[in-house]
Amino acid sequence: MDRRTVAMGLALTGLGTLAAEAAAQSAAENPLVAGFAKTLSAHDIDAFAALFADDYVNHQVSAAASKPAAGVTAKQGTVAYFAARLKGMPDLSVAIEASLASGDMAAASFVYTGTHKGVYFGVAPTGKSLRFTSCDIFRIRDGRIAEHWGMGDIAGTLAQLKA
Repeated sequence: MDRRTVAMGLALTGLGTLAAEAAAQSAAENPLVAGFAKTLSAHDIDAFAALFADDYVNHQVSAAASKPAAGVTAKQGTVAYFAARLKGMPDLSVAIEASLASGDMAAASFVYTGTHKGVYFGVAPTGKSLRFTSCDIFRIRDGRIAEHWGMGDIAGTLAQLKA
C-alpha cells in the first residue's frame, strides 16, 4: 500500500466521522429552533417573544420585514411581524424541515402552512390555504436568540394570495 492510499483512507475515515458528528448534532434539535416552531404553532406570542434577547438584532431587512419604526426595538418589531402573521392565518402551523447547530449558531428551514382568514401583507382574507418556507440562521447567547439572518419566500406567498 502506498502513502497516497493510506492518506486517502485516513482522510475518508475522518470525513465519515465528521459526517456522523454532523448528523448526530442535526438530530439533536436545538431547543430555540424547536421553540420557534412550537410557540408559533401554539399561537403563544408571549412564549415566542421570550425566545429573543432584549438586545436582539435582526439582520433581515426586506419589503416583508422592514426596519422597525423609531422607538420600536428589533425584538418588538419581530414579535409584531409574527403576531400579524398569526392574525392573517389563525390556523398557522410551523414545521422544521431541516436544522443544524454548531457552537452558538443554529439554522433551520421552516415550513409554514395556514389558511388566509385575516388581512395578511395588506391583502384581505381569501380563504386560501397557504404554504411557504423560510431559512433562518440564529446566533444564540445566554439561551436566547441574540441575532437573526433570514430569507423567506415572500414572492411565493404573495403569488398564492393573488392566484
